[in-house]
Amino acid sequence: MFAGMGSQMETLVVAWLVLTLTDSPFLVGLISSVRLATNFISLFAGAVADRLPRRLVLAAVEFTLASLAVLMLALVMTGRLEVWHLFAITFFVGMARLFQLPAAQSLAIDSVPQEQIATAVALTTMSQNMNLVIGPLLGGILFELFGPQGAFVLIAVLYSLSGISALFVRTSRVTRTQQMESVMAAVIQAIRYVKGQQLIWAALVIAVIINLTGFPFHGTLVPIFARDVLGQDAAGLGLLISAFGIGAVTGSIFLSLFPELKNVGKLLILSVVVWHGSMAAFGASTSFPVSLAILVVTGFAFSSTLVLIMIPIWRTALPEYRGRIIGLRILAIYASAGGSLSSGGIAGAFSPALAANVSAGVGIALTGILAVVAPKLTRA
Repeated sequence: MFAGMGSQMETLVVAWLVLTLTDSPFLVGLISSVRLATNFISLFAGAVADRLPRRLVLAAVEFTLASLAVLMLALVMTGRLEVWHLFAITFFVGMARLFQLPAAQSLAIDSVPQEQIATAVALTTMSQNMNLVIGPLLGGILFELFGPQGAFVLIAVLYSLSGISALFVRTSRVTRTQQMESVMAAVIQAIRYVKGQQLIWAALVIAVIINLTGFPFHGTLVPIFARDVLGQDAAGLGLLISAFGIGAVTGSIFLSLFPELKNVGKLLILSVVVWHGSMAAFGASTSFPVSLAILVVTGFAFSSTLVLIMIPIWRTALPEYRGRIIGLRILAIYASAGGSLSSGGIAGAFSPALAANVSAGVGIALTGILAVVAPKLTRA
């Protein structure tokens, strides 16, 4: 929660800074893509999480993110902040986060028995989504009251608290990758393993689809809608993202009530369809209250999708592959770079509504094709 809240605040503040400094929707999309520029090394990050103590890896990442937030704060307070600084620091933030997800998610699953995996996935997703409610709202309010420096002070504190918390996590013993095995060999071994597991690779393909078409919606398009369609300031943007977060928390809490969830594959496909359908509905709205209500539905479907992707993966995958499979999951996030660029480009050249409709249509179509190609997913 600490790390996620800091991350959501940082994402909102940086996007708003770029928009106000450049007045360019395209650059808002581009900075989202820069955050993902190093995702090609995610498999190696996953291998590191399988070889080293995961709590120490996680703590090191959080303290690095705190240091980068302090650097951003220093640039703002000295009046030296330029747009290229935002892009450069965001690049390094994205690189550090590559090591965060494999360590954090594997660490969480390491701490529970097999029969509690579904509930654990839902609860960890809920903790991540709580920051969608609080983080953007705090970020927007602090930005308006104290400027970006007020937000970056809290971001640095939150990352530091996350690093300290990670040091206290205790888990049961899990199998580790052999120390004599090279990182490259461990990566190749994981790819071969996933290739033979249709349920795992199909869930990972769903992750690619939602990162291409779904994630750019709230990361790139919602800030543009907030200012250009709904006439809101940074605080209004914070409210919109918080409404999305309320839906996301509700979705993860709901799924946590079903530890032995059935028909996971069908529910996953349904969640993706509802998520993308609500994006199209949001694109048609010009009312701030209606947009808030739609984003609650979007957040519910978003959170449900994230939980339902991971349940079949964790139920199927061997413990010694957890870090590397999360590395593959992160690699899927690369699709967000193309999605953010195309969404920002379409919004700038045509309209935000058209960008939302294109993303929604492509996402639903690709999900339907996958359901036919990978029948084990619908039977999971």
